[in-house]
Amino acid sequence: MSGARMLSANAAAIALRHSRLKGHNRRRAVLVATATAAVIGSVVLSFSVLDIVWGRFLGGFGELGRIISLMVPPDYHSTPRLMLWIKSLGESLAIAFLGTTAAALLALPFSLLASANVMPVWLFRFSIRRGLDVFRGVNTLIWALIWINVVGLGPFAGVLAIMTTDFGTFGKMFSEAIEAADHKPGEGVVASGGSGLHRIRFGLIPQVLPILFSQVLYLIESNTRSATIIGIVGAGGIGQHLTEAIRTLEWQQVSFLVLMVLTAVAGIDSISARIRRVIIGGSATADEGR
Repeated sequence: MSGARMLSANAAAIALRHSRLKGHNRRRAVLVATATAAVIGSVVLSFSVLDIVWGRFLGGFGELGRIISLMVPPDYHSTPRLMLWIKSLGESLAIAFLGTTAAALLALPFSLLASANVMPVWLFRFSIRRGLDVFRGVNTLIWALIWINVVGLGPFAGVLAIMTTDFGTFGKMFSEAIEAADHKPGEGVVASGGSGLHRIRFGLIPQVLPILFSQVLYLIESNTRSATIIGIVGAGGIGQHLTEAIRTLEWQQVSFLVLMVLTAVAGIDSISARIRRVIIGGSATADEGR
């Protein structure tokens, strides 16, 4: 009799778990269906607001093909202009490197103040985070236009534009990495007689430093493209030559300038990937296929 009751209890428990699982799956299916409907509705609404003319879009492929045909072969025969382009590309790389490096150095102390495991005062931490949002919420191109009016045309405005945007970006990325760090090494430093600053210096920073370096290297690569874009508005670099070639319909020169930028970005990507692999403890040989 006891065995029968035990079997009955087990069967009831299995039935209860099965019922709960069915309810969970039903709620999940409803959630997925609702989210899918919301995404589809947003896409349809966006297209209706933008008033896209699909006939014009599809008909434009012929013009796109004509422009691509005019870009072949790339024009690199003008030696004096080629040297100027190479110099301007180096200027774009310098803008990206200096702007990103300066932003990282400025953002590090603010990212510490924006981290919950460093700054316990919620209101102060909240203020720092919202301030960082202001800097990263404005596009680099807008900052370039602002700085051009402040310091004038040229690469210095480009450096300041990238620095300003990335200051906010690094502040957020660094603070998230700091908050995700293991708290035990810091507790060990404090238990050994260290102060709060010692906890940050010896228990926290060594953990997150490889991640921070990796993030800096990634944004240097990304900002090489950004330096090209802001050059279009007069912030130095190869972008000013690119916009001039597009304006004058010199499509063969445009294709050569684009190839120069792509080659530089690919080279930086390969180098930074190897450096990141070494920094985070792996081997650079893992990136041989990149």
